Amino acid sequence: MEYITLNTGAKMPLEGFGVFQIPDAAECEQVVYNAIKTGYRLLDTAASYGNEEALGKGVKRAIADGLVTREELFITTKVWITDMKTEDSAYEAVKTSLQKLDMPYVDLVLLHQAMGDYFAAYRGITKAYKEGLTKAIGVYNFYPFVLVNLCANVEVIPAVNQVELHPFFQQEDALAVMKEYGIAPQAWGPLAEGKHGIFKDPLLTEIGARYGKTAAQVVLRWNTQRGVSILPKSVHVERMEQNLDIWDFSLTDEEMEQIKEKDLGHSEIINHFDPQLVKWLLSYKA
Repeated sequence: MEYITLNTGAKMPLEGFGVFQIPDAAECEQVVYNAIKTGYRLLDTAASYGNEEALGKGVKRAIADGLVTREELFITTKVWITDMKTEDSAYEAVKTSLQKLDMPYVDLVLLHQAMGDYFAAYRGITKAYKEGLTKAIGVYNFYPFVLVNLCANVEVIPAVNQVELHPFFQQEDALAVMKEYGIAPQAWGPLAEGKHGIFKDPLLTEIGARYGKTAAQVVLRWNTQRGVSILPKSVHVERMEQNLDIWDFSLTDEEMEQIKEKDLGHSEIINHFDPQLVKWLLSYKA
C-alpha cells in the first residue's frame, strides 16, 4: 500500500474501502470484516449511509480476532446536511457517530455536502478536531470555487476533499486548487459506478492486458498515480482482492495521457447544480 501525507502530518492510505449502499447491518459488518482481512486499512462510512454501527462492529470483531489494531486503521465518517445547521449540531453529530461506531475517535470527519450552513458546521467539526474526537477534518463534494471561499474563511484548512474522480470526470482544475491549499484529493466512485462501459472499455482493456490487469485495475492505478486516494466498493471478496491488487505495476506517461483524453468535463452520475436535486438533498433525513 502507498500512502499520502495529510496536512496534519498523518498518513492516509491511497486506497480504502467504502460502504455506501450497504444498508443491511449484518451484511455490512461481514463486508467490513472481509475488507480488513483482505488488507484494506482505510474504511469510509457516513451518518447518511445508516451503517456506522455495523462498520464499528466489523472493526471490533477484526481487532478481537487479531487481524489488525485500531492504530493501523484509518476510519472516516461524515456529517449529513440535517446536522449542518449550527456549530453545536455538527459537533453533536460527530459525537453521535462515535457512539454508533463505538470508538473514542475517528481519523477523519467530512462535511457531506456544500449545503446547509457549512461554515457553522465546519466550526463544529473543528471543535471536534481540537478535542481529539477526530484526527483530521475535511469536506465532500466541495467544488473549487466553494473550496477556495471556505479556505479563506476558516481556522483549519481541510485535510481532504472527497469528490467524484474517474477517467470520464477527471477534475484537473479541482485537483490544482486542492494542491494549492495542501488538501488531499479522495475519489468517490473511482470506477464511475460502472457507467460508460468502463469495465470493457477498449483502451483500458488494452492497457490492462500489457500488465495482466483488468480495465478496473488500470482505472484505479491511474487515479493513485495522480496522487488521488480511492474508495472502491464491493461486497464480493474476489472483487475486493482485485481492487487491491494494483500496487505491482505502474502506467507509463503515454498511457496516463491516453486515459486523460477520456475526460468528458462533467459528471453523468450527479448534478449538484440542479435545484431540484438540492431541494431533495436538503429534505433527506439521515
